[in-house]
Amino acid sequence: MQMRTIEISVGVFVLAGILAMVVLVVKVSGVSLQSDEGSYVIYAQFDDVAGLRKRAKVSMAGVTIGRVAGISVDPAYGVAVVALEIDKEIAELPVDTGARILTEGLLGARYIGLTPGADGEILLEGDFIEDTQGALVLENLIGDLVTRLGAS
Repeated sequence: MQMRTIEISVGVFVLAGILAMVVLVVKVSGVSLQSDEGSYVIYAQFDDVAGLRKRAKVSMAGVTIGRVAGISVDPAYGVAVVALEIDKEIAELPVDTGARILTEGLLGARYIGLTPGADGEILLEGDFIEDTQGALVLENLIGDLVTRLGAS
């Protein structure tokens, strides 16, 4: 009888561990179980989006206010067009809002940081953010440094 109690206890413990891992994976991956009804989409064009992924966070002042809804290439201009899904609570982003691709930590994930401007007009559904700064790629920076040191 005591062996059966131990087996049940171990089984419950293993199930609790599996459930905790599932919750952790969902939290870390950024997957949301909520519907995206309370959001609107704006766009930004970047020269380089190296490492940016769909569902990456969009933040302002360190607070997540949305997600990257999609990334595509504009063949006419050769730039990346990023669709940003912004929460409806942040309904008044000024037209002169800036967008930069940033990195969490030294080798972390890429995300988009927004810096609000001071213009009286606001961005509406489907508008483009004009002031953008692409990703800083570490390999490119090292290559430039080596090239400059070699030329000296």
